Amino acid sequence: MRATDSDAPAPAVDRVALDEAVEFTSGLIRIDTSNRGGGHCRERPAAEYVAERLADAGTEPVLLERTPGRTNVVARIPGTDPTADALLVHGHLDVVPAEAADWSVDPFSGEVRDGVVWGRGAVDMKNMDAMVLAVVRAWARAGVRPRRDIVIAYTADEEDSAVDGSGFLADHHPELFEGCTEGLSESGAFTVHTGRGRALYPIAAGERGTAWLKLTAHGTTGHGSKPNRANAVTRLAAAVARLGAHEWPVRLTGTVSACISELAAIQGLSVDPEARDFDLDSVLGKLGPAAALVEATVRNSANPTMLEAGYKLNVIPGQAVAYVDGRMLPGGEAEFAATLDALTGPDVEWEYHHREVPLEAPVDGRTFAVLRESVERFDPDGRVVPFCMAGGTDAKQFSRLGITGYGFSPLKLPPGFDYWSLFHGVDERVPVEALHFGVRVLDRALRTL
Repeated sequence: MRATDSDAPAPAVDRVALDEAVEFTSGLIRIDTSNRGGGHCRERPAAEYVAERLADAGTEPVLLERTPGRTNVVARIPGTDPTADALLVHGHLDVVPAEAADWSVDPFSGEVRDGVVWGRGAVDMKNMDAMVLAVVRAWARAGVRPRRDIVIAYTADEEDSAVDGSGFLADHHPELFEGCTEGLSESGAFTVHTGRGRALYPIAAGERGTAWLKLTAHGTTGHGSKPNRANAVTRLAAAVARLGAHEWPVRLTGTVSACISELAAIQGLSVDPEARDFDLDSVLGKLGPAAALVEATVRNSANPTMLEAGYKLNVIPGQAVAYVDGRMLPGGEAEFAATLDALTGPDVEWEYHHREVPLEAPVDGRTFAVLRESVERFDPDGRVVPFCMAGGTDAKQFSRLGITGYGFSPLKLPPGFDYWSLFHGVDERVPVEALHFGVRVLDRALRTL
């Protein structure tokens, strides 16, 4: 299905909105909301910043906290069609930490230089937070309303467990999201240059599930100079090595299959991911840089990341612990658990340290068609494709409320701009013109949906 130009309302974005998208991105970056995990974050100043600007646009934002200082903001914009389902638009206010010594600029300066906004959150995801604010305020100035109710949510704690953010909102304040059936958030609709003259805009229609694991090996405590065939460190190390070396089998979900098919068609290739003789490696080799959109989402994964054992060099500890970042494809949960049982073996226990479900959203209906048309309207030479995110977002928690999520934070980026590497990276930044593009696309998409 494709949306038509006649479906869309006239633009409501003005010059003020474009300027505010830049101003608000910079302003939010200057508010240090570094999330170091374990509850070490304070989003309240950023929450008050967005709430004040939402209130100026005539909304009635509500500030909610599970833990003091870990603040969420929710506001509802009434639509013109009271029979339509509501739409959720959400973004998180926290960011990962940044080491200033590694950066070219102060990571919390929000500096605007040479047409680029610099700082932690410029990509993930204070840019989207700012663009949504700018659009809502533009609607208020123009006196326009979306077709359906739109619930705006700014959340805490996305960069850790979301227990103080979207998890808290979904579990304890579901009434604020009444009627919401679909949601839009981060990690989609930004430019990926293939190096062959074609600009792609991947829109996320799926996420691998989160399976953060704790592995525990038990053994016999003893002196480091003596033989010990029940060494907890040895047992754990063997299990971790097996996990790290394991080749997970390919499993193509509907979203990934659709992505492969569309990418291949753009290259003039005709492929059928459902065919028995489908050769994934051969096809990926022909896709060039675009292969990065699917390489991380064709299988489950489990990457060891942390080890803990012992308290003294000459003492063999009775317990050793490892942590593993596991990710599960939609439909791959049972296989994941069975594989962990086999690889860890009888001497190592494993458990979920944190778990969230995988997601998949339709790519053949009106919603995806509107998102596609909204992007391609402002970049007619670009091509939208669906993709599955390797990681996860707050869409996982909001799915508990029956909300289907898409990754849609549009940005038009110049060739050579490596957006992927800036997520949680050094010198995070976003071009001013990319923000302007995003505001225009969001205005069209949100009012057409």
